[in-house]
Amino acid sequence: MSKKRIALYPGTFDPPTLGHIDIVERAVKLVDHLVIGVAANPGKSPLFSIDDRTEMMRHETESFAGAGRATIEVRAFDSLLIEFAQKVGATMIVRGLRAVSDFEYEFQMVGMNQRLNNDIETVFLMADPRHQAIASRLVKEIAMLGGDVSAFTSPYVVDLLLKRRKELKK
Repeated sequence: MSKKRIALYPGTFDPPTLGHIDIVERAVKLVDHLVIGVAANPGKSPLFSIDDRTEMMRHETESFAGAGRATIEVRAFDSLLIEFAQKVGATMIVRGLRAVSDFEYEFQMVGMNQRLNNDIETVFLMADPRHQAIASRLVKEIAMLGGDVSAFTSPYVVDLLLKRRKELKK
């Protein structure tokens, strides 16, 4: 019997976008089990708590598992990525790429991660052309300024963004 292929798709997911969901939909075709790691990353000043972001990713991805695709688990983490990958038994880290600027950063990260653990490979999935311009940072900014972000994320996340905007305006 072959070894179970476990991959980790890490990110801040603040908020989850259609680009993130596209990567999940494609990653579940490649592995047996996909762990979506929601990073604490306080340096990015998240709009949503780690618990909120974890719950959003659970909600957004619950329908993708099964029917010959990977099982999915969503977990928060606040450690080094490579340490979390080892903890969950991942042999692969899945990353989405939108543009050349993403590649430059990711290329550095791969080099560092390989030095920390050469047994964990990084696999890049190119963003669907429809989602290449979508960045969580921009979605947050547009939503907080009252713009329509329905083309960039799900109705569920749009609703949460609107609620957060109202909370912050009080």
